[in-house]
Amino acid sequence: QVQLVESGGGLVQAGGSLRLSCAASGIFFSGSTMAWYRRPPGKQRELVASITSTGNTRYADSVKGRFTISRDNFKNTVSLQMNSLEPEDTAVYYCNTALGRDSYWGQGTQVTISS
Repeated sequence: QVQLVESGGGLVQAGGSLRLSCAASGIFFSGSTMAWYRRPPGKQRELVASITSTGNTRYADSVKGRFTISRDNFKNTVSLQMNSLEPEDTAVYYCNTALGRDSYWGQGTQVTISS
């Protein structure tokens, strides 16, 4: 059974930092692409960043230079370091992975940035 459990969300002021973590189980973690998505209030879910099994990363234009995705294949975790946070980063953040045609999601963690 695939499980993705996020942690690390919270409330911070604009300009601050947060680090999100996602603990994965039930998958061949080191061989899986992992991703972070977010759903801002009233908007659709969007891709924030992804990292392949070989460590290649991709970022949404809106977070480039501010967010960094990383993975620890020994701990089966993927993290998202978020710096220079802006009110527009306020969203529920989700960890994601895919196995074939199946997509798996964590329960989400709320990130709120105050101006």
